[in-house]
Amino acid sequence: MPTIRPSTDADLPAVTSIYAHHVLHGTGTFETTPPTEADMAGRRADVLGKGLPWLVLEDGGRVIGYAYCNWFKPRPAYRYSAEDSIYLHPDAAGRGLGKQLLTALCEQAQAAGVRKLIAVIGDSANAGSIGVHRALGFQDVGVVKSCGWKFGRWLDIVLMDRALGEADGSAPE
Repeated sequence: MPTIRPSTDADLPAVTSIYAHHVLHGTGTFETTPPTEADMAGRRADVLGKGLPWLVLEDGGRVIGYAYCNWFKPRPAYRYSAEDSIYLHPDAAGRGLGKQLLTALCEQAQAAGVRKLIAVIGDSANAGSIGVHRALGFQDVGVVKSCGWKFGRWLDIVLMDRALGEADGSAPE
């Protein structure tokens, strides 16, 4: 039975490998060169240093997915809005695990004070990510046409968002 837990330093090789696959073979990220394990460690430290979640999905002792969120923009007024990122090992796709992982991320983000979670989904043909976000209550915000160039073609990004907790119903503390 897969479990979702906070990430540890020991998860970085698996996380780096999963992300490298998506960089090299997918359009969910617009990066074109896989980051190193040290790069991923720095990214994780940045997220955790902000008090935001970085989770892994583990099955049989093997990390098969991860998700985190980071501030949508660095300016202070955005401090209650975060962008989510979720990646699964190719073997884990299509089993409903992304939905479980994103559900846990939404819960952890809300606990960290996030009021708005934003999905910036690479490639308007990315039915898996769009479907998982939609199933969890994310609403369509818009499509930015042809803003990325990867694999010899123009790619759109799909913007979706979901309110968390009290959302804009009250002033933050």
